Amino acid sequence: MKFGAASLACASSTEQNEFLTGLSDHALAALPYVFEFWALEHQLPPEGDWRSWVVMGGRGAGKTRAGAEWLRAQVEGATPLDPGVASRAALVGETFDQVRDVMIFGASGIMACTPPDRRPKWEATRRRLVWPNGAVAECHSASSPEEMRGPQFDVAWLDELAKWGKGDEAWDMLQFGLRLGAHPRQVVTTTPKNVDVLKGILEQSSTVVTSAPTEANAAYLAENFLKEIRARYGGTRQGRQELDGELVEDLDGALWTMDILDGARRKTLPEFDRVVVAVDPVVSRGGGADACGIVVAGAVLKGERQDWHAVVLEDATVHGASPLGWATAAVAAAERHGADRIVAEVNQGGALVEEVLRQVDPLAPYKSVHASSSKAVRAEPIAALYEQGRVSHYGDLTALEDQMSQMTVTGFKGRGSPDRVDALVWAIRELLLGGEQSAHPRIRTVGH
Repeated sequence: MKFGAASLACASSTEQNEFLTGLSDHALAALPYVFEFWALEHQLPPEGDWRSWVVMGGRGAGKTRAGAEWLRAQVEGATPLDPGVASRAALVGETFDQVRDVMIFGASGIMACTPPDRRPKWEATRRRLVWPNGAVAECHSASSPEEMRGPQFDVAWLDELAKWGKGDEAWDMLQFGLRLGAHPRQVVTTTPKNVDVLKGILEQSSTVVTSAPTEANAAYLAENFLKEIRARYGGTRQGRQELDGELVEDLDGALWTMDILDGARRKTLPEFDRVVVAVDPVVSRGGGADACGIVVAGAVLKGERQDWHAVVLEDATVHGASPLGWATAAVAAAERHGADRIVAEVNQGGALVEEVLRQVDPLAPYKSVHASSSKAVRAEPIAALYEQGRVSHYGDLTALEDQMSQMTVTGFKGRGSPDRVDALVWAIRELLLGGEQSAHPRIRTVGH
């Protein structure tokens, strides 16, 4: 009976014992290093005359192991001293440290995957691996593309290409050097992102692709990790990218593209003239209820024209909270950031919204707003302010940005209600389109 790891796991204990006792001592010692036995389908290279194999997968899907094992298969021969099909390899990561710490010495890296008699020697000063048969793998940082000008290779392994800051330049430099042998090849292992360099590779006729979600490698991942991460990000744009391994591109008619959001990030804070907390209340509660969107933003006069610019400071959205619970969260956000006002939509809840806020803080500065148009229509002028460069993001706003990327001119394309986006719209509307900035000349420094 022919076994692979999956079929062996499903076999009866008798069949498992018969298989294992039928192996010689040498075969048993070698079994942990026979990757074809243990590999998942997406970790094995496709057949055919390809130049680039892209392994796209969710976090923890086994991409690094696939890259390390493929590289081994290219440079190793039948015995430790026999030549392989390749002898000059390139290992390219975002930085040299990531090449060394993940691709070479990581838990699924080359050293961990290689049996002792075939293990290459690490020459730290020369930043390279040398195998017993003479094959060499040079380490290169994608952050320094020019360093790949000159060397030449017959195989290459590129890890997490979608996050390279100089992805296009590094890719181009490597392609010029991948010119040795009868059939130079490369494997790209990456969690996908909507970046031009990756999309260009996928469009090439000489590229083949395998992909898998995080769950494909569940046997080697903590159960509580999978449960928690799927509960938090399942069904979101970020979850499709980071867990399902999908290349998620901008939606047709998206009000906020990934380029706009990436261009809005900032690392420092100014002194603010105004700070507001905007609330999109929810009247129901429990696990099935929509979240209560709570977003904090500040505004400052900027530039020669003294235009108002806003910075989104925090997404304090809460899930499944009672009215008193989300009111407490909103007041706490206002206190954290020294906000001038809490702005709340009252289409749902009416006077109850102010009443419950007053229970938490009777003196909280409060303003009610009413929605008289659709969510998409309300969001369009706010999106235009982003395009003008008048709104920035500070800190981790991943969940908010995930909703923003799914808001289109025809409505929200995500799951549930865009509660975070609604709160964002009210915050920026109050700060930049409310016409009240000049009445509040106070200067505030946001504290964290």
